[in-house]
Amino acid sequence: MTDSTETRASSGSDHALHSTTHHCFGCGQDNPHGLHLHFTLDPKAHTAAAHVHLSRLFEGPPGHIHGGIIATLMDEAMSKLNRLFDVIAMTRHMEVDYLRPAPLHQDLRLVGHHGRREGRKLYHRAELLSHDGVVLAQAKGLFIALDPALLEAAKAAGRF
Repeated sequence: MTDSTETRASSGSDHALHSTTHHCFGCGQDNPHGLHLHFTLDPKAHTAAAHVHLSRLFEGPPGHIHGGIIATLMDEAMSKLNRLFDVIAMTRHMEVDYLRPAPLHQDLRLVGHHGRREGRKLYHRAELLSHDGVVLAQAKGLFIALDPALLEAAKAAGRF
């Protein structure tokens, strides 16, 4: 597992993107059972990247990461890209291709790439790579930006 801070890389320095902690399974500091991912965003390249090193808590086949956890990693990498556009967006559709078994107890790299935006629709892709750059899994996803007015109304109503 890794740290849970998110940073944005720009002009050679990192700036805090998010200062609040939360219970997100992928990146939340307050979730004791989560992945505690730490992403670095690159606004110029439109990427989000994180180092991943998982223990047996996330095991599927012996010695390897569970497929559902790999899907979660992909979703997290792609969803972090939405922050580059200052939107909160939810996953509408995601496809994952499992190319090779993803080992536990090894340093892996997770990278999300922005493809394009069409109004509220954001199209992204992600890869999970071995320490030597072999693609273990890849995904593509469609995310829908939420209406800020609806988010404010839900917050005012105490729904979160």
